[in-house]
Amino acid sequence: MSAVKKDSKIIVIGAGVFGLSTADHLLRRGYTAITILDRSTVLPAPDAASCDINKVIRSSYSDPFYTNFAREAIELWRDEKEWSDTYHESGVFVVSAGGNGSYTNDAYDNDVASGARIKDLQNAAEIRKIFPPSAQTSSFEGFAGYINYEGGWAFASQGVSLLIDKVTKLGAQVVPGKAVVDLVKDRDGKTTGVRCADGSSYEADLVVVASGSWTPSTFPKLDLYDKCLATGQTIATIQLTPEEADDYRDCPVVLAFGTGFYVFPPTEEGIVKMAIHNNGFLHRPTGLEGPSTPRTKLTDGEDGLRIPKQAVKDLRTHLAQIYPELAKKPFASTRLCWYNDSPDDDWVIGFHPADSGVMLATSGSGHAFKFLPNIGRLVADAIEHKLEPELVRKFAVARGRNPHVLSRDGVPARVLDLSDLCTEDDLLP
Repeated sequence: MSAVKKDSKIIVIGAGVFGLSTADHLLRRGYTAITILDRSTVLPAPDAASCDINKVIRSSYSDPFYTNFAREAIELWRDEKEWSDTYHESGVFVVSAGGNGSYTNDAYDNDVASGARIKDLQNAAEIRKIFPPSAQTSSFEGFAGYINYEGGWAFASQGVSLLIDKVTKLGAQVVPGKAVVDLVKDRDGKTTGVRCADGSSYEADLVVVASGSWTPSTFPKLDLYDKCLATGQTIATIQLTPEEADDYRDCPVVLAFGTGFYVFPPTEEGIVKMAIHNNGFLHRPTGLEGPSTPRTKLTDGEDGLRIPKQAVKDLRTHLAQIYPELAKKPFASTRLCWYNDSPDDDWVIGFHPADSGVMLATSGSGHAFKFLPNIGRLVADAIEHKLEPELVRKFAVARGRNPHVLSRDGVPARVLDLSDLCTEDDLLP
């Protein structure tokens, strides 16, 4: 396999977490010919998973690799010269009630082993003390868990925008409105470029496929079906008044692996976001045998933001167990956030086994954003054949299922029923 040189033409498909972080790390290593193509005409792409008001920043993982890698990322997030005020260290309250105890227990053990600043919370009184007196919480009877003070949330869209600016200043060409629809190959089957929906094409010595949840439907010939599955995760928001927002401003992120529910403190604009991290929903517009494909605001207009009616009810039920007064308020918006899932929650990073012209950097599995500052290092190492052997095996396309406990319990991914999506009336309490 020929080595990629510093002046090699590198095309990165996708200006999201994997794509931008990879470009950043390559540019800092002296690579000079990097072009990032993204299907969206506006960046950050409004319907990308990384384009959001907040994402959880946690080191609480059942796999010690991610715990330690997240701790490294958190230290980088704290650098305000690089990331301004993107990161907010509110703490993360990890709830141990509600199932998936193995994951929570392993996460606790790994946080302790890593030296994270945590506190056990064994009863309702201890839990209530981590919330400000002004926040109207539930009684927390029957709850337990721990708080990791070295975590919180990040203003995701801002972080992506900052990195776009950074890689542009370092010399990358970032080209919006370029939907790559196919890989161009030579007679030996090696990728030598890409073709876009508008008819344009780009030559490349290496193509980095970092197209997130669009990967399996855009590149079916890469045969990634057993490692890439686009799943929609349900999100809702509540709009608070400035006075209400002040009451909840200093709350931690609440994260329950048992139910998948998590909720953030209010943003500066007074928006409270909540979501359920589970196996999600599939959208198969070409039939049950076709690839799951994101259904978003860009593909289906405002209708692409609607979530299943039952999910609205579930979100409200879970919210009431944390903030009962907020659960009495109408939801302001909903959204399906589209993941690219692997079967074992591990990423896919490495050369395609049948095409040395393709580097895969995908399958974020709902937990890649927090690694925006450092995930590109892994991809750059893989490109330079410097990735540790155990990580090569861990992230390989052709791998068995890795053995760590998964963060998501419950029913398998379900096909999205377009006749049963929420209406404005469903958003009322």
